[in-house]
Amino acid sequence: MPDEIGTEAFAERARRELRAARESVNRRTLKFQADLTPRESQIARPAADGLSNPEIGTRLFLSPRTVQYHLGKIFTKPHITSRIELARALFGS
Repeated sequence: MPDEIGTEAFAERARRELRAARESVNRRTLKFQADLTPRESQIARPAADGLSNPEIGTRLFLSPRTVQYHLGKIFTKPHITSRIELARALFGS
């Protein structure tokens, strides 16, 4: 699917730039990020940074229950069970 919407070229460019900066990125991380919807990406990043559901909801003008719903969907995609694993899946650390 990434090739269908043209994201593979952007991912490859990002990998080249990271190599030039002596950084690296895990292909699994890129795959996971590509699988997220835009709303899930908005919620996943602050969750991985340790923000609570009410804090994320306040920033995104969502209810904590809506944040919880989206986190549930996010956690089932790579079969992760914690925010620490979410951070690893997002940031490859």
